Amino acid sequence: MSFDYIIVGGGTAGSVLAHRLTETPGIQVLLLEAGSRDLNPMIHVPGGVGMLFGPSVNWRFKTVPQPELDNREIWYPQGKTLGGSSSINAMIYIRGQREDYDHWAELGNKGWAYDDVLPYFTRSEDNSRLVDRYHGQGGPQAVSDQTNPHELSTSFVRAAQSWGLPYNPDFNGETMAGAGLYQVTARAGFRRSQATSFLRPARRRPGLTVRTGARVLRIVVDRGRAIGVVVADRRGRTQVIRAQREVLLASGAINTPRLLMLSGIGAPDELAAVGLDPVHALPAVGKNLMDHLNTNVHALTREPISYDGLDEFPRLLGPGLRWLLWRTGPAASVIVEGGGFFTSPGQTRPDMQIHIAPATVVRGGQTRLPGNGFTINSTYLRPESRGTVSLRSADPAVPPAIDPRYLSAGRDREMALHLIRTIREVLAQPDMARHIEQERLPGAHAKSDEDIMAYVRQYASCDYHPVGTCRMGDGPDSVVDANLRVHGLDGLRVIDASIMPKLVSGNTMAPTMMIAEKGADLVKSSM
Repeated sequence: MSFDYIIVGGGTAGSVLAHRLTETPGIQVLLLEAGSRDLNPMIHVPGGVGMLFGPSVNWRFKTVPQPELDNREIWYPQGKTLGGSSSINAMIYIRGQREDYDHWAELGNKGWAYDDVLPYFTRSEDNSRLVDRYHGQGGPQAVSDQTNPHELSTSFVRAAQSWGLPYNPDFNGETMAGAGLYQVTARAGFRRSQATSFLRPARRRPGLTVRTGARVLRIVVDRGRAIGVVVADRRGRTQVIRAQREVLLASGAINTPRLLMLSGIGAPDELAAVGLDPVHALPAVGKNLMDHLNTNVHALTREPISYDGLDEFPRLLGPGLRWLLWRTGPAASVIVEGGGFFTSPGQTRPDMQIHIAPATVVRGGQTRLPGNGFTINSTYLRPESRGTVSLRSADPAVPPAIDPRYLSAGRDREMALHLIRTIREVLAQPDMARHIEQERLPGAHAKSDEDIMAYVRQYASCDYHPVGTCRMGDGPDSVVDANLRVHGLDGLRVIDASIMPKLVSGNTMAPTMMIAEKGADLVKSSM
């Protein structure tokens, strides 16, 4: 069995690649997804995001114990279904800042400056409101204003303005700075994952074959060239599938380096330590892991106005019926609705993202609290901590060792404190103060740096933005070149969030779509 191109991973990047490559007549593309088809109805109901923790749609990873977080293993979810994490995330559409991409280019990655990549952002987009040099209409991906934001979300936006931020109607336009309501990848009450937006229309083309429940065990390398993959189905039966042109890895910042290492591509000493024969020495595989860390504040509301408890029977019946009849109400909410991008003292551009979830979401939803309240999420946008993804075993079924090394850099610890103090200042503004009965966590007693940091160590959580583990560049600390080809091997590219040399200043779904759009053009240019 053979195809021109094999795409490994049916998530955000893989869906975009499948769509764009099959635009070329006569090309045969196979997309392999280890997870399920996106049939779980909660995937397509925006408010169902809190019900997508199960193993049928989620890899359910955890980190290794984190020394700066009281040696906790941090919940580290990744999508395991068509659409990948775009099928289980909060749907926020944020691109990052011009300076992020210009810095990529300054690091030696020609063709990746902001003006180079902006056309790929706009090509994907079908924006419901905006059309200008920063936005597109008519692309596969629906990007929309929210239909019915919660009153707590709009109150937070007003409070941020009272604090001093300008109102910003477009975080993806001229500037990210300011407060406002997010645009999201949802429309008409439905989530619009990249599987829905890109993959579904492409599946009608004769050149595309999609297989789910297909776990790629390793890449087959022959005389310096990737010639195919070994795939296992749900019953454990394996087969070799050949790629006549290229193998394209699009499994994300955790599973892409994992697969490379399982294929013998990585640091030889680390491979040998788990019993793998090195096939191609590439020490940077799995290094340079970057992620945003959530440091949150949780408050109890005076009145039971938040979304707390609406996911429990029988209270879920009302929102469910409202969504079925009119596609509105809490079930149509993306939950994380409004926020702002703040600039810390001494900086010239936003380096803090703070937003509200009108529900109590503690430790990424892994800890439940009684009562009715809300959560203010925050993250330092340009963390200095760097971690790794490595193998625990040569067995593909064993989860990888994920070590973000959260807060290992002193600057990151300083910013965790500053973020919580900034949140408190915003919550003290009249538009938010009128809703608050009390601060639940960290609590009014936590005033000193020591008290706040003790809370952070116990409650900080993953922000779901891992990148960088197959870094793009031309030095020994990189894995792919600016054309996304794996150094030293033919017929193999990485096209997903793992190639980011530096983490962007915001959410990573939109940048990953851009990487795949550009990556598809790079592949087409060598057809």
